[in-house]
Amino acid sequence: MQIDKQDGRERANIQIGSQVAVIQKQDQRTGKLTRGIVKRILTNSQSHPHGIKVELESGIVGRVKQILPSESDQ
Repeated sequence: MQIDKQDGRERANIQIGSQVAVIQKQDQRTGKLTRGIVKRILTNSQSHPHGIKVELESGIVGRVKQILPSESDQ
């Protein structure tokens, strides 16, 4: 099985400073994603079925749904 580096359910794929798209608690019904830069990783376990919980530099807390490519990756 190939490991997907864009998988927001695995803590190892997320670093502080990564650009991500998260879903906030109040947006779970609509599926609205919010983009930002990871400031802190809040989930302690190595994986979570709904996504690793992070705090963005803007102060928004949500679960990572997508890890976005940085400018250096393009």
